[in-house]
This record gives sequence, C-alpha cells and structure tokens, in this order.
Amino acid sequence: MRKKQAALIFIFATVLIDIIGIGLIIPVLPQLLMEVSGLNTSESSFIGGTLIATYAIMQFFFAPVLGGLSDQFGRRPLLLMALFGLGLDYLIIVFAPNLIWLYIARMISGVCGSSITVANAYIADISTPENKAKNFGMIGAAFGLGFVIGPTLGGFLGEIGTRIPFMIAAGLAFLNMFYGMIAIPESLHQEDRRAFTWKRANPFGTLKQIFSYKKIVGLMISLFFIYVAAHATHTNWAYFTDEKFGWTPLDIGLSLGFVGIMVSIVQGGLVGPIVKKIGEVNAVYAGFVFNALGLLLMGLVPYGWMVYLVIIPYAFGGLAGPSLQSIMTSEVPKNAQGELQGGITSVMTLTSIVGPLLMTGIFRYYTNQENEIYFPGAPFILGTAIAILSIFIARTSLVKIKLATRPSGT
Repeated sequence: MRKKQAALIFIFATVLIDIIGIGLIIPVLPQLLMEVSGLNTSESSFIGGTLIATYAIMQFFFAPVLGGLSDQFGRRPLLLMALFGLGLDYLIIVFAPNLIWLYIARMISGVCGSSITVANAYIADISTPENKAKNFGMIGAAFGLGFVIGPTLGGFLGEIGTRIPFMIAAGLAFLNMFYGMIAIPESLHQEDRRAFTWKRANPFGTLKQIFSYKKIVGLMISLFFIYVAAHATHTNWAYFTDEKFGWTPLDIGLSLGFVGIMVSIVQGGLVGPIVKKIGEVNAVYAGFVFNALGLLLMGLVPYGWMVYLVIIPYAFGGLAGPSLQSIMTSEVPKNAQGELQGGITSVMTLTSIVGPLLMTGIFRYYTNQENEIYFPGAPFILGTAIAILSIFIARTSLVKIKLATRPSGT
C-alpha cells in the first residue's frame, strides 16, 4: 500500500511539473508569435493554432507507439523519453529566430509524445477498481495546481521577457526527467506485459483495436467532440482575453491561475465524493452539462471581471474526465491499458488537429477588421453546440454498458 501511495505521489509530481512548464508559456505566447511573425493578435492566433496542430499531427502518429512500447518495456523508460522531448522543445523555442524553428520544436515534442499518456497507464496499473476514478482525479488535480503556479508565474516572468518562461519550462522538464531516473519505480509487472507489434502500434491500428471494444465506442467519440469543444478555451484563451479585454500577460496568467485553483478543488477534492454519491454515469453527464454551460457563458461575457465567475461552473466540467477514464479502463483487459491510453491520446491529438484550426479560424474570421460582424466569443458558442452533441453520443455507450445499476467504482 505504501509503495502504491508513493508511486501516486510521484506521478502527481511528474504531471504537476509538466503542467507548470506548459502553463508558464501560455500568457506570453501571443506576444512571442507577434514578435517573431510581425502579425497582429487576430492573425497570430491562427499561427498559434497551426503550431498546436503540428504538434498534434506528430503525436497522433507516435503516441500509439509510446503506449504500445510501454506495454512491452514498462512505463518508466517511455516516461523519461517523453520528458526529454518536452525539455528539448522548450529549449529550441528559447533560441528560435523565426517561425520555422517554432514548428521544428513542436514536431520534436510531438514525436516524443506526452508523459500524460504513460502516466495514465501507470495510474491504471496501480489502481484498484474501487479507486480508479479517485486516482485519475489526482491527474486532474495536478493539472489544476500546475495551472495555478505555471500561468501566474509565467505572467510575472513575461513582464521581464517573452523568452524567460520558456527557459524556466525547459529547466523544469529536464529536472523532472533526472528526478524520474532516480526515483520512479516500474508499475507494469512482467506477467502483464504484451509484445510490441507495429500492426497495433500505428494510430489507425490502435484506434481499430480500441474500437473493437464495442461498449466504449460511443465514449471515445464523445471524448473526441468534448475535446474539440474545449479548444474554444484551450487554444483561444490568451488571444480572446487580449482582443476583447486588452489583458496583459500578467492578467492572463492570473486568470489561468484561478482556473487552476478551481480545477484543483473540483478534481482534487470533489471528484471522489461526488462520484461516490451520484455514480460514474451521472458524473459524466453532469460534467458535460457544466462544460456546455461554461462555454456558453464565456462566449457571451461582456466584462473581463465576469470571466472569473464563469470559470466556476466551467471547472465542474472536470467531473466527466476521470469518470470516463474509469469506465473505459474497466472495459478493456489489463494488458491493454497502455494501448487504451495510447488510443485515447490518439483521439485527443486528432482533436488537437481539428480543434485549434477550427477555433482559431473562427476567432480570426470574427475579429478580422474586414468582416462586418465582430464577435470574439464565436468559438465558445460553437464549442457549446459541440459539447451538447457529445452528451447524446456518450449516452449510446453508457446505456449499453448498463452502468446505471453498477455500483460506483466497480
């Protein structure tokens, strides 16, 4: 029990440091892109979208390889490799003289994948059916806390220089890698390992295998749509608040810090009790509804201070993720958990190809001076409609699994 608790703490720390690194750069990204490209906020937002899509395209093809290799060789070596790629990505950006180098950095990071994929498989390895949702909630809590520290610190550092947050992010990624080399235990036992095959390690093979588990098909599709909707916020936040409210990097950082506080409260302290009280299925529905409500309000908010009020219901959308993770991991064999997480990552990276291009394209169109209609909140309204659609799609699988009568966490 103590070993499992120590492992959970390590994974929490690993994800926390990763997210701090990511959060550091968000407040300064619009300024960096305008500095490198010479474009305004509206046009540079689409450049930012293409950078995210570049990363996602590379990750789409290589994340299943990461998941498949972790099923054969264990989680530890793949986790360390992912951390190295993340650090190298930030280091290149520090010295990037033009947009080409930014794209190269994003490609390298995408090839190495994301430590979150293997971290989720690690959680599945060491969790019991009773505490899966709670443990996956810890990942969400790490996200939340990372977004308290990262963007807030990034906002302050951004006032000094646009490259400073990237330097700190690179240092944190490499520091985390060295810590992992010393401290991380392996979670996947030899008897639970599966031989790596290219047939199942390509993204299409992985998706084909994952979609062979018929009961979770609807959940995977709904996951796709909800993450596309989320890019109205994830991709556009800094550009939207800059364009509509004239926020500085510090303003952006502080607002994202509040997002992190709310996510930490919901996923770190409320997911477990709420799921225990209402069950995994109802938690999924509740999360999707709060997601749609938050996006709608964000698109319509007239004053900057109101953003903080809207963040509160939007954060409760985090009820859905851990519950969906728990449900899906219960429907696949133990020796395919890494493959499942690779499949989930593939779906998420597809949304990171579609979502940023769609949402920044909508944002650029409705903030272009030549367009008769000026509406910076347009991506959030589109995200609301997509989030509502995902509720009905998820229901197709939840009915088949018949979880309504299944005790929570089993």
